[in-house]
Amino acid sequence: MKPEVNDMIPQRYPFQMIDRFLDVEPGKSAEAVKLISINEWFFENQKPGKLVVPRPIMIEAMAQTGVAAILSLSEYHGKNVFFGGIKNATFSDDFRPGDKLVFNVEMKKLRMNIGLGHGKITRDGQVITEADLIFAVE
Repeated sequence: MKPEVNDMIPQRYPFQMIDRFLDVEPGKSAEAVKLISINEWFFENQKPGKLVVPRPIMIEAMAQTGVAAILSLSEYHGKNVFFGGIKNATFSDDFRPGDKLVFNVEMKKLRMNIGLGHGKITRDGQVITEADLIFAVE
């Protein structure tokens, strides 16, 4: 399914870090896209010509993608999902204006109120970032 971002996650501008969902499989996985624009708010205090997306912003976008996989399950509808932590995050490059990023999060475990997912960020088909994510449902 391809839900609207505003229907799936509670974050709104400027904290909504993804543009649209490509696919969401309830409880299993989610895939989303972000087009990095030069007008992003996190570039305001950076020097022109050296614009780099802060890495925590990309981890947050990955987490927002994973939240969609959880909140799309009927038993979690209307609940809050919090990003509980990161394990083993690796970055092989930076992110810059003009990049088209694809976020993919596969849920590895989802029991009771705790979820574990594995996320990837790709650019032009190449994996740039991988991380294990922890989610808490309230």
